[in-house]
Amino acid sequence: MQKTSSKSQDMAQELPVTTATATARATVPNAKKLTLIPLIFLIYFEVAGGPYGEEPAVQAAGPLLAIIGFMVFPFIWSVPEALVTAELSTAYPGNGGFVIWADRAFGPFWGSLMGTWKFLSGVINVAAFPVLCIDYMKQLIPALESGLPRYLAIFGSTLGLSFLNYTGLTIVGYAAVALAAISLLPFILITLIALPKIRPHRWLSLGQQGVKKDWNLFFNTLFWNLNFWDNVSTLAGEVDHPQKTFPKALFISVIFTCLAYLFPLLAVTGALSVDQTEWEAGFMAQAAELIAGKWLKIFLEVGAVLSAIGLFEAQLSSSAFQLLGMADIGSLPKFFGLRSTWFNTPWVGILLSTSISLGVSYMNFTDIISSANFLYSLSMLLEFSSFVWLRRKFPMLKRPYRVPLRLPMLVFMCLVPCAFLVVIMAVATKKVYLVSGIMTVAGIGWYFLMKLCKSKKWLKFNIDGELGAVENDQDRVVGHL
Repeated sequence: MQKTSSKSQDMAQELPVTTATATARATVPNAKKLTLIPLIFLIYFEVAGGPYGEEPAVQAAGPLLAIIGFMVFPFIWSVPEALVTAELSTAYPGNGGFVIWADRAFGPFWGSLMGTWKFLSGVINVAAFPVLCIDYMKQLIPALESGLPRYLAIFGSTLGLSFLNYTGLTIVGYAAVALAAISLLPFILITLIALPKIRPHRWLSLGQQGVKKDWNLFFNTLFWNLNFWDNVSTLAGEVDHPQKTFPKALFISVIFTCLAYLFPLLAVTGALSVDQTEWEAGFMAQAAELIAGKWLKIFLEVGAVLSAIGLFEAQLSSSAFQLLGMADIGSLPKFFGLRSTWFNTPWVGILLSTSISLGVSYMNFTDIISSANFLYSLSMLLEFSSFVWLRRKFPMLKRPYRVPLRLPMLVFMCLVPCAFLVVIMAVATKKVYLVSGIMTVAGIGWYFLMKLCKSKKWLKFNIDGELGAVENDQDRVVGHL
């Protein structure tokens, strides 16, 4: 009898977590699910939203290294991250996403810390998009350069976009399709118009003499523009047939995103010879005017605003649904999982995410992305470790999508992006180290506070989600235990 019980416990560990619990789903039986096309463009906006923001890579290291960076970086970072996301999102299809992966691999402490790192990096990242939007708009409205008008513009746009997010994920998904089409059109035009003006020798420039290379800015720009593929995992419980839909959506999004960055960069660096220092965030609008005229500059700036809307909506959704997923599995109090009666959206998560992003939105653009990248790097080291350890720990877990590599090659696949993560962290500034250290200590303290609240029953937790998160379905396990 004792032997049978032990076997049952092993089987329970081998089975996947269903974070979108039956209770949560029962409250909204007719809730609409995300389908393939909206999911593709939500992933696109989780990661990129267009070539807006790639300019500092040229400013930091010159055209050649910027081009090489956007050609090579997807293979050493984007593809491995997307593969990990595809496998684990289909094995554990719930709104907890990467929090569940760390929890199942290393226990609740690491799951909670993963949640802290991901959530804070996500909401810091969300704060960058209104700033990026205003950086483009100041080309048309100089008053937005600084002072009270700039602060009010950031504040108003953040609140307005948060309310749009509150209206529902399905609306956000279909809006992402339209926003992507319109925001990419000026880059298609600038690429086509620039073709006769391209001089290939300009691509070979390593930068102007006397301009020191800024490796911190260079690597952080590449990283910021091509990461966050795993953010969509927190929406897995909202996706129609996630086991089939996720791998397709991620594969298409990786190709689409990389090409959307590379073609405009090749066109503009090949067609223009300008001072390297001019390649700051927002320069693409100036390039559009130099190549085609004022009309394309205005069109591109309108596209930047629309892209910022899509980026904001997609990443705010991920942050808000992450908190809901953590409440589903009992990592956070039930309060964090509350949904709107009208729109079925996690209003507590939206409110908290918006508040924090407003608090950091008045930092400069470089500081924002550097802080987000450092926290994200810590979480990704844990995520890659969780991926490898789950393969070793639960080799017979049914994975609807499985990366077609054995364990030694999986380790190698993960070591390459991990080495890049170490580089990103090594070139960080003292301010970033300080901010990230404070946030990590706060995350550790938060875990023990929640543990105390749970033991003292000061707050209500979803105990069923924590203890019964294991799906009792032997069909989810391949082979014999």
